[in-house]
Amino acid sequence: MYILAYDLLNPFWWLSAGVILFKAFAFLDAATRQADAYPAAEKKTKGFWLVLLGLALGLDLLLGGSITGSFITLAGLVAAIVYMVDVRPAIRALTGWRGPTDRLTQALRSLGRRGGGNRW
Repeated sequence: MYILAYDLLNPFWWLSAGVILFKAFAFLDAATRQADAYPAAEKKTKGFWLVLLGLALGLDLLLGGSITGSFITLAGLVAAIVYMVDVRPAIRALTGWRGPTDRLTQALRSLGRRGGGNRW
């Protein structure tokens, strides 16, 4: 119990957890984007970004993701930042701002219109 309390009070533990969550978000975002949007935005392919971000996330989960002692963690963080700052805005500009939930939103709106009025 003492070890768990110590980890929760350690700011580097929170920083490492934040880095892992950031990498997970970048990986999931890259996985949900359309594959043809990457070359259209003049960026590397979807497979390249999935492999790069997946390796960064997987190695962090496997090795612990210590932000202070691992060059691999920092290199993966740089890759996730490049994706979020450079690639993601370029793809969103081509495909629109809604992303993968657009079909779900349209389906829910069509269900709402059938049920007696526009509830959405």
